[in-house]
Amino acid sequence: MTRTLRTLLVGLLVGALSGALVGALAGQATAEGGRPTVISRQVAFELVNTNDTDLLCLPDGQEYVVRARLVGPRKQVLGRAGAQRINLLVHDAGTGGWFWGMDSPRRYDYARQLARRGETSLVLTRLGYDENRLDSGRDTCLGAQATMLHQVVQHLKSGQYRFTGDVGTTTPHAGHVVVHGHGTGAAVAQLEASTFDDVEGLVLMSWTDNQFSQRAVAEATRQGTTCLGADYAGFGESRADYRSLLFASAPASVQRRAARLRNDVPCGDVLSLAGMVTALTLGTGDIEAPALLLYGDRDARTRDGAADQQAARFRSSESVHTRTFRGAGSALPLEHRAPQVRREVLAFLGGLRLS
Repeated sequence: MTRTLRTLLVGLLVGALSGALVGALAGQATAEGGRPTVISRQVAFELVNTNDTDLLCLPDGQEYVVRARLVGPRKQVLGRAGAQRINLLVHDAGTGGWFWGMDSPRRYDYARQLARRGETSLVLTRLGYDENRLDSGRDTCLGAQATMLHQVVQHLKSGQYRFTGDVGTTTPHAGHVVVHGHGTGAAVAQLEASTFDDVEGLVLMSWTDNQFSQRAVAEATRQGTTCLGADYAGFGESRADYRSLLFASAPASVQRRAARLRNDVPCGDVLSLAGMVTALTLGTGDIEAPALLLYGDRDARTRDGAADQQAARFRSSESVHTRTFRGAGSALPLEHRAPQVRREVLAFLGGLRLS
């Protein structure tokens, strides 16, 4: 081999190695400086289906293993980041934990999109729904749902819950918990906060204590009639009714998938809804946590002016912010304005004082 050829080959080799090194360093910088790696892990809580609120209803008092899902940056989900904020997501009647994780398309995956911004969330499937379904929907009620939500908050703060798979690490514990609720899930979150005063913030979507539309009243009445002789009641008489109760602007593919995943409502929840409204009328003024109240101006279940009426009830809260999204229905995280909804939520979370 000539000296000239050897020199050329050495030069090419050095150049290739240098390029690979620069590329690796550039890739590392992108990984470290960009958005975090997001993971999801199944977890389980041991909860007692009891009622410690002022809402008069009678659950069965039994202990249940309730399954949920942690979604967030890898280090935080695997408990390697120390105490942190965990967002606790509570679904409506008739939906389920899937409501917060509609991953096709990813634009509508609320929990994952928050995780890309550094937030960790617990996606809770309430007792009576999907994998946590009860043999009889009369065995729980909304007072028990609020009490079990309180238990979840306490377990998150103590780290006393477990991964269901072979994860090989301890579950993260929360220095602070912010509860996000939609519809009846927002009512449950509101009752939990007014009763137990143990959360650092509330994000409440599409709930009103007294500004229900005629459509909402008619649907609650229909469910109540069904529950006179049943354990579960459908949410909407048909898939078309279901879609019209929840959506105004969501893509058709999202609406169809939600309709396929819809849950029947436990009759214990249905029959305690009127008591829930009374309890919140009396207790919401005692809530001290900051609150963000979000609405769509085409929500089939609320009347115009619901945002202002509801905000006025939070007399003791450190701060109350409201936002109404034009063209949006009830299911705000799945509607066309979902990115704007998340921006509003992230701004609220960023402004919380976590001492």
